[in-house]
Amino acid sequence: MKRSRFSEEQIIGILKEHQAGLGAKELCRRHGVSDATFYKWRSKFGGMEVPDVKKLKSLEAENAKLKKLLAEQMMDVSTLKEMPGKKLLRPGSRRNAVTWAMKEKRYNQKRACALAGIDPRVYRRVSKRPADTELRGRLKKLSSERRRFGYRRLHILLTREGWHVNWKKLYRIYREEGLTVRKRGGRKRAVGTRTPMAIPQGPNQRWSLDFVSDSLSCGRRFRILNVIDDFSRECLAAVVDTSLSGNRVARELDRIAEMRGYPCMVVSDNGTELTSNAILKWQEDRKVDWHYIAPGKPMQNGFVESFNGRMRDECLNEHLFDSLRHARQLIAAWRKDFNHHRPHTSLAGLTPAEYANRSVKDQNLNRANLN
Repeated sequence: MKRSRFSEEQIIGILKEHQAGLGAKELCRRHGVSDATFYKWRSKFGGMEVPDVKKLKSLEAENAKLKKLLAEQMMDVSTLKEMPGKKLLRPGSRRNAVTWAMKEKRYNQKRACALAGIDPRVYRRVSKRPADTELRGRLKKLSSERRRFGYRRLHILLTREGWHVNWKKLYRIYREEGLTVRKRGGRKRAVGTRTPMAIPQGPNQRWSLDFVSDSLSCGRRFRILNVIDDFSRECLAAVVDTSLSGNRVARELDRIAEMRGYPCMVVSDNGTELTSNAILKWQEDRKVDWHYIAPGKPMQNGFVESFNGRMRDECLNEHLFDSLRHARQLIAAWRKDFNHHRPHTSLAGLTPAEYANRSVKDQNLNRANLN
C-alpha cells in the first residue's frame, strides 16, 4: 500500500481549516495537493478525529494483508490439486512437485518447498546414487515377459542371471518404474484356527486333483484337469478337453503312473467325475488310497487350489484362446515353464523340477551314508 506524504494529523488539520471557512482552492494551493486528493480526503475522513483515522488506516492495512493471505492460500490449494502425483510421500515426488510449482506457477523456491513439505536443503541436495540403467532395463524387460510376477520372483530370476542386487534396492527400483502388479479380486481369508495340512516327505506320496474351467473366444467352454505332486509342487498333467469323465480321468492317471509310478494317496473334492464308479474301481484295482475333502472346504486341498490360482492369473487370464488346440499348446507351454523355470516361493526360490531332483539326490546321499 502506497504511503501518503501527509500524516493523519495533517490531513485532519486541513479538513478542519476547510470547515472553518477556508476555500478548497486556497487550501490546495497552500498545501500543494490536487483538488481530487482534497475531495477524496473529505469523503473518506470528513467528521473524524485523528484516532479515528489511525484506526481506519490500521483496519485497511490489516484487511489488505488478510486478502493477500487468502489469495495466496487459495492459490496454494489450487496448486496442490494440480501437482503431478496423487500423494507426495517420498522425497523424489516432493522434488518433482517443487520443480513443477517453480516452473509452471512461478513460485519461489522457499514457498514451493513449504507447499510440498520438503526442506529447501533437501531439495537442493544432488543425489550421488547411480542410475542403474542396465538393471532398470533388464527389470522392465523381465516384467514385460512375466507380467504377473512380483519383485520377489523377479529378484530370483535376476539372481539366476548373475545380477547381485539387494532385494530392498530392487524393490525401490521396481516401485520407481511403476511395475507393481495389481491384484485381481479379493482373497478369501480363513476365519479361526485349523490344523495345517501335513506335507509329504517324498515324491509320489500324495497327488492332488482338481478341475479348472475356461472358455474359447467363440464362447465354447472347456475344462482342465490339473494333477499336482504335493511334495515337489510339480504339475504332472494339465489335461484340456470339453468333457472329462471319470473314465478319462482314470486313463490320464494311468498314463502319468507309467512314467512315475502310482501314488500312495490321491486327494480330490467330491465332484461327480471323481466319485464315479470308474474312479472307485480304479482306486480299488490299483490299491491307491483316495481321500475326499469335506464338502465346501477347498482349503483342505490347498496345493492344487493354489496352483489353480496361479494358472488362472498367469495363463488363462493373459491369453485369448482361438481353439481347443491353441489352448492345449499355450497351457502345455505354461506348464513346462511352471515346472522348469518359474521360481516357487514355498520351495526357497527353486523350481518344482529342481526341488524334486535335489530331493532325489538328498535321498541317494542318505542311503549311501547308511550303507
